[in-house]
Amino acid sequence: MSAGLSTHVLDTAEGRPASGVEVTLERRGGAEGSWRLVAAAVTGADGRVAALLPGGAALEATSYRLTFAVGAYLASSGRAAFFPEVAVVVAIADPDAHHHIPLLLSPFGYTTYRGG
Repeated sequence: MSAGLSTHVLDTAEGRPASGVEVTLERRGGAEGSWRLVAAAVTGADGRVAALLPGGAALEATSYRLTFAVGAYLASSGRAAFFPEVAVVVAIADPDAHHHIPLLLSPFGYTTYRGG
């Protein structure tokens, strides 16, 4: 798999992919270290966003923040969200590698890890 950044959201309470979850990707940059929007996407029917970086953009050796708007997703099925947003910050040391960041979600918890 080529270098880049992807994600996959799984609804562990329902045992299925979480489709329709808005995901934003920000990069830390500038002298002040503020977050800068890189891209926004929505998970597909399979719960995936295969390529978060916009076409032609290269991954950099810096920190990135993925923010998952899970509150709206859970509300769409009548469930309340204790965590309406999930922000995951990752430090990219090898921008030439592919980084897959899954999110396992339930109404009262979540977990994430670096996938393959």
